[in-house]
Amino acid sequence: MNADFTPILVLVGVAALICTAMVTLSWVLGPKKITPWKQAPYECGVAPVGDARERFPIKFYLVAMLFILFDIEVVFLWSWISVFRDASLDFQIFSFWAIMIYMALWILGDAYVLRVNAIDWDDAVSLDPAKLVDEAEVPIQTVTTLQPVAKGAAQ
Repeated sequence: MNADFTPILVLVGVAALICTAMVTLSWVLGPKKITPWKQAPYECGVAPVGDARERFPIKFYLVAMLFILFDIEVVFLWSWISVFRDASLDFQIFSFWAIMIYMALWILGDAYVLRVNAIDWDDAVSLDPAKLVDEAEVPIQTVTTLQPVAKGAAQ
């Protein structure tokens, strides 16, 4: 029984060893120069602008959830397809109808998503007209640059 899982355990061990080596080597060999830009809470080449607590449109979360729900079908179908051909006839008949019911429900869910325009990205259609703002009314925020911090200065 344990011999059946030996290749998997070897694969997990090699993957863990490679991950540990990569993280350790990047820490040991990487540059250690501390700069104000590296100490900034948001480092990716763009100066932080605006408030961190601004509202985020819910449609992005909705699309992410729909992606997860509809992407799970691949997990079910791939595992089913991999065992379907070599299985017994009783299993093939039962699993075929189980997958057909699953796919019918998936198509119904997909039709519902399309019917209610859950993945519609047009703000003029999906937002309340009172929330649409003219561009002239939006305040322009200025970009502030980071100033170098002297060593030993109180933070």
